[in-house]
Formats: sequence, structure tokens, C-alpha cells
Amino acid sequence: MAGSLATVLICDDEPSLRELIRISLVGPYRFAEADDGEESLEIARRLRPDVVILDMMMPRLSGLEVLAELRQDEALSAIPVIVLTAQPATREEALRQGADRVMVKPFEPEQILFSVEAAPTERR
Repeated sequence: MAGSLATVLICDDEPSLRELIRISLVGPYRFAEADDGEESLEIARRLRPDVVILDMMMPRLSGLEVLAELRQDEALSAIPVIVLTAQPATREEALRQGADRVMVKPFEPEQILFSVEAAPTERR
């Protein structure tokens, strides 16, 4: 993603966590934000972001439901998805559903930056 202005869609119902993620991603990024699962899908379909950061616990649609929809949509299936979860047991399920990376909360801000920069280029 280096050298271009990549769009990162941050999907989390916690405004403070969305802000922490934005602050953690220093560099050439544009941001879009969603605070529930349905809005996450709407924005992803409209913007086709370069990376999605997706919380598992959100209103209206869960992160796993959003992930499944993203992976089933031919236009969106190649977008790298980084899943955030407070429950380590969710990690394996998210990976089975097609998450590219799973981060267990709490995490260090540097982990977010590394995860976005390491998003698989074959999906972009």
C-alpha cells in the first residue's frame, strides 16, 4: 500500500477504538467508519476499501456475519479483513470464515499499523 492513498474502513461500535485505530495508522491513509454491521456492508459496497478492520461484536450484524457477506460478494471478496475480538475463542472461527488476520483485544497500536501494512497484496 506504500506510495498510494489507501482507504481503510474501520468497523467498530466504540468511537474511542475507532479513534485509536485512526491515530495508530500514520501514513497515507483515507478513513471511512461504520458503527454497526449493516453500515459496514453499505460502506464497503460503496467505497470498496483497500482494507477492512472489523470488530466481532457490533449491533445489527455481527462481525462474523459481515465477514461472511464480504467473502460471498464477488466485488468485495478480495478485500483484506483484519478482525478485532475480545474473545480469543473467536479467533479460529474468524480465520475459518476468511479473515486475513485476527487481533485479540487489548492490542498495541503498533499491531494495527503492522497488520494494515502487512495486508495481503494478492487480495488487493
